[in-house]
Amino acid sequence: MLSCFLYALICFLASITLGHFGIPVLKSKKLGQKILEDGPRWHAGKEGTPTMGGLFFILPTLVAVPIYAAFSDETPVGLLLTLGLGVSMGLVGVVDDLTKFRKKQNAGLTPVQKLVFQFLAAALYLFGMAATGEIDTVVSFFCFPVSFDLGFAYYVLLLIFIVGIDNSVNLTDGIDGLCGSVSVAVCAFFVSLGFLLNLPDLSILAACVVGGLFGFLAYNLHPAKVFMGDTGSLFLGGIVVGLSILADYEVLIVLVGLVYLIEEASVILQVAYYKLSHGKRLFLMAPIHHHFEKRGWSENKIVLVALVSTTVFGAIAILAFRFFC
Repeated sequence: MLSCFLYALICFLASITLGHFGIPVLKSKKLGQKILEDGPRWHAGKEGTPTMGGLFFILPTLVAVPIYAAFSDETPVGLLLTLGLGVSMGLVGVVDDLTKFRKKQNAGLTPVQKLVFQFLAAALYLFGMAATGEIDTVVSFFCFPVSFDLGFAYYVLLLIFIVGIDNSVNLTDGIDGLCGSVSVAVCAFFVSLGFLLNLPDLSILAACVVGGLFGFLAYNLHPAKVFMGDTGSLFLGGIVVGLSILADYEVLIVLVGLVYLIEEASVILQVAYYKLSHGKRLFLMAPIHHHFEKRGWSENKIVLVALVSTTVFGAIAILAFRFFC
């Protein structure tokens, strides 16, 4: 527990320091956010806010975790591969963000290009985890004494699952502090789960991300001085789904990361309903956090509700593990 606290503290201090010196650099390079033309009109004031701030919590994690691994009795292969998944997804985000700056618009990589890179990163991660014996093809269902050996289908389904979760986290990054706050709660859950399951590698990686995110949120809460960009949100997506795989409880992310999934589902439902109804909308705007904005909710209220909800989901899962598993 002390190690987790120290690594989280180091990542926090590094992140908040990087933010202090990095935001002026991002401004000087004119790496400002482009706002969607069909987005909420009150978001126009966010135009030009520096983005790619995800680097502020990615870099400390990228340094701290290998240091932990270097001093471990045995090389934590699963930990390093999971960090690699997050970094690989983050690199997709870097390319996407830089493409937006080059085009001087909100659209970066095409959806097909982004998916190709994401599937490649996920496939390499699964190959590494399988080749080193870090995963098998058996799926367990939380506290229930039920498991299924899916064989090769496991890898196919998990490949889709990883990319799906990664994109759901990306969609959650739409208002100040939302994705960062929800991800703090999700990663804090995995810190606790690591203690319960005696998986120190799980706790350390999650703690590093928690510390880095707290430092980042000092600049990202409303009104945001910097955005994480796809650089940060795609990294976080890879990390949170990787943590669930590292814990060998993949389905847990469905409960603990329910806010992510609701965000993604709202987009899917909006598009499907729009096409089936010939132009009608199910929500005032999707993802669903924009729907609540248009209903008059402040950004801080939306973030608070999402954070509390995620914390409650995580607490339920931890209590279930503690008393019933």
